[in-house]
Amino acid sequence: MAVDASPLAPGWLTVPADPAALERKLWAEDVLRGSDGALEIDGVRVTDLAREFGTPLYVVSETDFRARASAFRDAFNEAFRELCGGVDTFYAGKSFLCSEVAHWVSEEGLGLDTCSGGELAVALRAGIPGHRLGLHGNNKSAAEITRALDADLGRIVVDSLQEVALVGGLAVERGVTANVLLRVTPGVHAETHEFIATAHEDQKFGLSLATDPDTTDDDGASPAAQAVSAALRHPGINLLGVHCHIGSQIFEPEGFELAARRLLGFLAEVRDRHGVELRELDLGGGYGIAYTEADTPRPPRDIAQAMAGVVGTTCTELDLRVPRISIEPGRAIVGPTTFTLYTVGTTKVVRVDGAGPEQDVTHPRRYVSVDGGMSDNARPVLYGADYSAVLASRLPTAEPVLSRVVGKHCESGDIVVRDVYLPTDTTAGDLLAVPGTGAYCWSLSSNYNYIPRPPVVAVAGGKARLIVRGETEDDLLARDIPRSPVSPSPSSGAEPTV
Repeated sequence: MAVDASPLAPGWLTVPADPAALERKLWAEDVLRGSDGALEIDGVRVTDLAREFGTPLYVVSETDFRARASAFRDAFNEAFRELCGGVDTFYAGKSFLCSEVAHWVSEEGLGLDTCSGGELAVALRAGIPGHRLGLHGNNKSAAEITRALDADLGRIVVDSLQEVALVGGLAVERGVTANVLLRVTPGVHAETHEFIATAHEDQKFGLSLATDPDTTDDDGASPAAQAVSAALRHPGINLLGVHCHIGSQIFEPEGFELAARRLLGFLAEVRDRHGVELRELDLGGGYGIAYTEADTPRPPRDIAQAMAGVVGTTCTELDLRVPRISIEPGRAIVGPTTFTLYTVGTTKVVRVDGAGPEQDVTHPRRYVSVDGGMSDNARPVLYGADYSAVLASRLPTAEPVLSRVVGKHCESGDIVVRDVYLPTDTTAGDLLAVPGTGAYCWSLSSNYNYIPRPPVVAVAGGKARLIVRGETEDDLLARDIPRSPVSPSPSSGAEPTV
């Protein structure tokens, strides 16, 4: 008999009616169960992938990635065509970036946003022209800004008054003009985890619109208004417009719509004060995806139509020319395209106290350990993120039992999936697949406990190929500087060996 989830698990978690079925919104379109019950991606069996590349393994569908990228591109272009001629869609590279993915982004007609010199180096190595690249960051170094200027980037997103002077000064020194968007904080509270909400006042990003006595100048101008004045005066800056990003993993439209209204209102203030209509408005990204069956992501067309309606109406009310709109989807493109493949190791059953009226009753929970964990997916530890998991190497036939999938690291918080139903006979050697791991898993991966980071395999046309090589122990040791054999230990008092 399956265990009742209600005393222990989140309210959304229920015993699956069909343990073999895949919740479609969690997976790439080309992932399914084959005739023998094992998962396949575009006809490639996960058992074959594990045999060839090992586990843990990130498996990404190139076909699904391209389809999601083009869906955002086309939906927003259609929605905004009559308003401003279309939309510039920039893939947020911080979600997952390597040279091959940069090629996919470029080939699908998207620009690419980078957040560091390293990400910019990947984009340039992939041959993406500078005018289709952007550089973000709240604390860019002079070297990063200089690289962006030398590559003639289409946009540098400036995050502070200090950075206006830094970017402009470096541009003048090099005899060029920096294309700049000012990141503005619209004061919108996004309904998401506090660590990934980025448009409220008390955080590190952006220039506030608020006219607080502690931050305004003698004329009562907000930090954002001060930055506009400074950028318009600076000979090294070409001020394109403004940018905002209200957070990540957001499902409800109200936050995006409110941010758009506030930024358009700010553009109208700039026009009235300076006689300049800034021609670009970047509304960021943050669109949510499904990590569990409870998540309800909105299709790109719905998002685009809603935002176009707000932008059009607001510009009419303000008698403002509609600026060229940009968006920055990252997670919404790459997240669902990928799953992580693990091999099961030890399993055990523990007793857990109930909650509420059943607090005096204990319930069983099965712990299923896998050969990865927080080093390849830090999000559950960082944000308490929820995931799902399925038995991937065979058809589940045994009764499902409430389980917790955990990693191999020396941390009790090393949890991969907090609550999921898995077959009672899940055992060592089985393969588990965790969907929705395309965004912020590889990019946040680490070598905790000196564990090598996993490889990334792309599948398309019925073939799998390595796009990021997995690390080896030799890689881990390569940066470790061993003690010279002729150097004595500082505490031993021993004479050097000659």
